[in-house]
Amino acid sequence: MTQLTLSNIEKSYNNGITVLKNVSLDIESGELVVFVGPSGCGKSTLLRMIAGLEHITGGILEIDGQRMNDIPASKRGIAMVFQSYALYPHLTVRDNMSFALKIAKYKQPEIDAAVDKASKALKLDDLLDRLPKELSGGQRQRVAIGRAIVRNPKVFLFDEPLSNLDAALRVKTRIEIARLKETMPDRTMIYVTHDQVEAMTLATRIVVLANNTVAQVGTPLDLYNSPENEFVAQFIGSPAMNLLPGTIVNTGTQTTVSLNDDCVAVSSVATSSKDMGKQVNVGIRPEHLKLTEEDHIVKAEVEITEALGEYTLLYVKNAMQDENLIAKIPGTHKSLRNQLVKFSADPSKVHLFHNGLSMR
Repeated sequence: MTQLTLSNIEKSYNNGITVLKNVSLDIESGELVVFVGPSGCGKSTLLRMIAGLEHITGGILEIDGQRMNDIPASKRGIAMVFQSYALYPHLTVRDNMSFALKIAKYKQPEIDAAVDKASKALKLDDLLDRLPKELSGGQRQRVAIGRAIVRNPKVFLFDEPLSNLDAALRVKTRIEIARLKETMPDRTMIYVTHDQVEAMTLATRIVVLANNTVAQVGTPLDLYNSPENEFVAQFIGSPAMNLLPGTIVNTGTQTTVSLNDDCVAVSSVATSSKDMGKQVNVGIRPEHLKLTEEDHIVKAEVEITEALGEYTLLYVKNAMQDENLIAKIPGTHKSLRNQLVKFSADPSKVHLFHNGLSMR
């Protein structure tokens, strides 16, 4: 059981560029924590700092209460799985998986037992005598994961391990990683990805990074249902949450927000009389917009439809902003193109943001 504590972690370079600042985070034993964020936000850099592959320029990293800032990577009890597999091309699967143990001078029976256990968990038994060039991308990544498992590390680090795989292999390998975690409940894992599906399905908690620091930390459903700011609201969820400018015009058990002259949104967000007249952004996820013929919060023309089988995406002309409003409607609705439609939304699903921050 291994706990990590990051206290005010910073990373800057000699050219004055700051990649990370004031990153504080507690990762509990047995968690699978996923770092997500836009390109360049520092998620891979943070992972490499934990691994000892990047120097920490500020703050403290602790593993089980021991300061790790100046401890070499080889002494941290960490195994890392890279995006590029990094397998030795001239060694068999068995030899790739056992290489680190041989260097550490483990006895052969111990090496064989560790490799056999990892190969069974990852279904590599039939591939142990093959060279990497004889494997598919998904098989190579499983070998890279197996190489990490045999070392029996305190912490597993995954740096976008599925990004080189095609869509079908990504799904299959993601499921295998989820199964692997279930067989190792006491192992702490940190996983970097730009893929929301990986984050939402694998994570115990998600850490969203933006503007060189932590934007929000929470369970996948916490981030989806209760984003603390507009960035997280639009980053988590696909398609992204719609944001419409509005003004609070009435408060009470439900908050009334004017979107335009003839369109009013009702929200369950608690506000008070001092919020009257406040300029806000109204956040509504595409899947929470419902077609209606009655009371509505949005009325506009459908510009484009994308029928995807189970659901249809409607791109609706939005007079309040340059970008289209997006609705995700169950079923097939190609005939709605160029039609005037009305949408309603459950007030409990409507979010209000003021100055970029949630009013919940």
